[in-house]
Amino acid sequence: SDCLIKTIRSEGYFGMYRGAAVNLTLVTPEKAIKLAANDFFRHHLSKDGKKLTLLREMLAGCGAGTCQVIVTTPMEMLKIQLQDAGRIAAQKKLMAAQAQLSSSAVAGAAEPAVETRTTAMQITRELLRSKGIAGLYKGLGATLLRDVPFSIVYFPLFANLNKLGQKDPNVKAPFYVSFLSGCVAGSTAAVAVNPCDVIKTRLQSLQRGVNEDTYSGILDCTKKIWQKEGPMAFLKGAYCRALVIAPLFGIAQVVYFIGIAEFLLDMLPKHRA
Repeated sequence: SDCLIKTIRSEGYFGMYRGAAVNLTLVTPEKAIKLAANDFFRHHLSKDGKKLTLLREMLAGCGAGTCQVIVTTPMEMLKIQLQDAGRIAAQKKLMAAQAQLSSSAVAGAAEPAVETRTTAMQITRELLRSKGIAGLYKGLGATLLRDVPFSIVYFPLFANLNKLGQKDPNVKAPFYVSFLSGCVAGSTAAVAVNPCDVIKTRLQSLQRGVNEDTYSGILDCTKKIWQKEGPMAFLKGAYCRALVIAPLFGIAQVVYFIGIAEFLLDMLPKHRA
């Protein structure tokens, strides 16, 4: 709530929507890859006719989490830069105003800074120009550290919760069971890997505010957060992540399990041989 109030105060209501276009563009392929990859690995791990054990369910989730970072890493990278741009611009504006007030009696006081809005395309071009394609994949290790454990927790938990609503093993659970299972599994996994998300976000922030630390890697970031902010810093944003991830995965699982995509594809005209 404190973050919400301060963001709206400094950047306005639409400051809450920085990075929304990037999310809208890339979150669909991200979820498609995650869900399809999990099914692919589950299928191959159960080819011998045996029921999937918990270990095999976790391995399938591990594979899904590894595949999705192809899209997740650049999406998170661009989203974080856009969100940081607003925060840093607001900070600079405040500092410029304070400097102008303190030096108002002195001739040649600093002119107020002109605010320029950064776009996702500008950030993408700059990263590609300065660092190549690797620039979009900064923080890949930290993203893997978050998304692989997330999928290892999420998919087995979802599968087992969803089974509770199946009256028959060969019949799909009702849509509301899949929705609730996705919500519970998603929020549980999100809170479980929140420390990894905190580390990933810090590493992918290219712009730094005043007195903000720089990090050389995952271990350096973990050490500095622990020493300067304490262990509770690793749970920052956990409540918000759970609130977002729960309906996100609940809706995704309903769409996926009901087969809306297959229904739409069946409506397309068939090519005759």
